Amino acid sequence: MNIPEIVAILKRTDPFEILEKTVLNRIAQKIQIKSYSPGNYVFRQGDPSLDSLFIIASGLVEITVTNDRGVETVAAMRKPHDFFGETVVLSQQRYPGSARVKESLTCLLLDRRSFETLIYQHTDLSSFFNAILAERMRLLYEGIVAEHSYESFSCAESPLFRKRISEIMSFPVISCNLNDSITHAAQVMTEKDISALVVLDHNRQIRGLLTEKNLVRHLIADIRFDISTCRVEQIVNSNITAIGSDAFIGQALVSMIRNKTKHLVVLERGDLLGIVTMVDLIKSRSTGQLLLSHNIENQQTIQGLSLIGREVDNILHTLTAERASVSEILDVMSELHERMTQRIIELSEEQMRREGWGGPPVDYCWINMGSAARYEQTLRTDQDNAIIYADPSLEDAQHVVKYFARLSELIVENLSECGFSKCSGGVMASNPDWRRSLNKWIQAVDDWAHSMNSEDTRQLTILLDYRPVWGNFSLATQLWSQIFQSVQQSISASHRLARDDKTFKIPVSFLGTFITEKSGPHKDEMNLKTAGIVHIVNGVRILALNQSISEPSTFGRLETLEKSGVLSRDDAELFRTSFEALMMLKIQENLKKAGQGQAPDNYIDPYSLRKRERMMLKDALSGASQLQKMVSKRFNVPWLQYFS
Repeated sequence: MNIPEIVAILKRTDPFEILEKTVLNRIAQKIQIKSYSPGNYVFRQGDPSLDSLFIIASGLVEITVTNDRGVETVAAMRKPHDFFGETVVLSQQRYPGSARVKESLTCLLLDRRSFETLIYQHTDLSSFFNAILAERMRLLYEGIVAEHSYESFSCAESPLFRKRISEIMSFPVISCNLNDSITHAAQVMTEKDISALVVLDHNRQIRGLLTEKNLVRHLIADIRFDISTCRVEQIVNSNITAIGSDAFIGQALVSMIRNKTKHLVVLERGDLLGIVTMVDLIKSRSTGQLLLSHNIENQQTIQGLSLIGREVDNILHTLTAERASVSEILDVMSELHERMTQRIIELSEEQMRREGWGGPPVDYCWINMGSAARYEQTLRTDQDNAIIYADPSLEDAQHVVKYFARLSELIVENLSECGFSKCSGGVMASNPDWRRSLNKWIQAVDDWAHSMNSEDTRQLTILLDYRPVWGNFSLATQLWSQIFQSVQQSISASHRLARDDKTFKIPVSFLGTFITEKSGPHKDEMNLKTAGIVHIVNGVRILALNQSISEPSTFGRLETLEKSGVLSRDDAELFRTSFEALMMLKIQENLKKAGQGQAPDNYIDPYSLRKRERMMLKDALSGASQLQKMVSKRFNVPWLQYFS
C-alpha cells in the first residue's frame, strides 16, 4: 500500500478527515500496514498495550468482552474507516476487551509517539480523543460508585442524594402580600404553625420571605417599627434562595449551608411550587446528624466548636455512604469547614476584646489557601492561611502590627484546637511572611512574579489558591488585581510555574505499569495527591491565572475556562473527570485508613485495587499527563533552564 492510498483511507476516517493533506502525508510515512486472518485476535483482553492506534483499511473486527465466568460477548463491531484501541494507546494500560477478526483484516497502525504528537499539535483532534477517554472514565466512575459500596466505612441511613426535593417539600405554599399588616401575617403563621411566609407583590411575583427571625429582629430585638402599623414590605427579607423540584435533598442541604438560610423556595420553570425548610430536612431521618453542624454559628466557646468538629467529620461518612458525587462531597465539607473557621475567627476577636485590645484597628481579610481555598478539603488538613490588612497610618502602624500578630496567634491556636493542625511549613497567618498590609502584599507579589528564585515561585504558587473567608473581602479583590497585573507584566511567571510542575512526572511507565515507591514505609504504594491530583490543580491554576480568573477551586476554574473558550468542552470534561476520579479514590482510601485507626496520608497500593478501579486510575493519570503536556507546550521558554 503506497502513501496516496494510505492518505485516501485516512481522509475517509473520522476525525483524521479534518487534517490538511500535508499533515496526512506526514502521518502516512509513519504508518505500518498489518493484515490478520479471520478467527485470529489482534489483541486479547488483559494483554499489555501494543502502543498503536488501529485504523481499518478493509475487513471487519469484533470487539469482545469476557466475563468472570469465561463467557465472551461481542460488544461492538468495527468496519472499514473505523479505528480501535484508542483508549489503551492513550492510557498505556492493558486492553479491557479483545479484538477478534471477523473478515480478513488490514489495518493501518499509527504508533503511540506519533499519535500523541499529532493530537497535541491539533486541538480538534485532541478534543475528539479526549472526549472518548473522558466518556470511558465516566462510565468506569459511575460503575464503581454503583457497585463499590462506600457503606463499609459508614452506617448512614438517609438517601440524601437519591431522594428528591419534590418528595419532602411543603405545598401548597402559604403566602402573604407586601402590603399586608405584620399582625395579620403573624396570625397566619401561628394558625398554620409555620416558620415563614412567601411574600408576593400585586402581580403574584415572589418578593421575598417573612420569617420568625425577621419578626424578632425588627419588632422585638431592635424595635425598629411600631407593630400596630408595620407592613410586611418594611421587614421582608428579599434575599431568597431557590432550588428545583428535581434536586436531591443533599443539594438542598448544601444550598442552605452555603447561603446561611433555613428556607428554600422550590421553583418549576419560574413558577412557585413549594417551600423546603430546615425542619423538612430534619424529618428526613438521619439528616438530623448532618444538621447538628448548623449549630456552629451558635457556639459560644472554642471547646464547643471542637466537639461539633467531630460531628462535621462524621458527615463525610454519611455523604460517601449516600454515594454523593465528589463535587457534592467537596461542597458540603468545605462549606462546613469554612463556617467553622469563620466562627473561630469571630470568637478570637471577642477574646481580643476581653484581653483589652479592642476591635480591629483597621479593616482586614482572613484568607484560606491550599485545599481549603479550593474547596477540596474533606477530612480536616493542615492550616494554610494568611491575613491582608488595610495600610495603617504612620502613627498607628506599630499598634496595628502588634494587634494582628496577637489576633493571628489566637486564631491559629484555636483552629488547631478544633482539629485544623498547624502547617509544618509555617504557611499560617501567625508567620509574619503571611501577615502583611495590602501594600506590602502587593510589593511581595510583584517581587515573586519577577523573581527567578525557586523559593519565590513556590511562595507565589501557594498564594495563587486563596479564598477570602472573613472580614473586608475587597482587600482580597485588590490583591487579585495586583497578581494579574504582575503576572501579565512578567515574561517568565507562567513559564516558571509550568516548568516547576513538569519536573514531577506522572507515575506510569512507558509500558503502562504503575511506578510506586521502591522502599520505605510506603513501598509499592503511590501518593494519589502528588501522582496526579496536584498536576491537575497546577495545570488548571496556570491556565486560570492567565485568564485573570480569581476563582480558586479546580472545578470552578475548569468551568470558567470552558465557558471562555480557553479549553474545549471535551478537554475540560477529560480533566474534570480525571480530577473527580482521583479525588474519589483519595477519599475512599483515606476513609478506609481512618476507619482502621491509621492516619490518612493519600497513599494507595494501585495493585490492591479492583480491575475497574485500576483502569480508572490509569485513565485519570493519563488525563493528568495530557493536561501537563498541554500546559508545558503553551508555556515553554527554553532559556529558563539557564536560571534553574
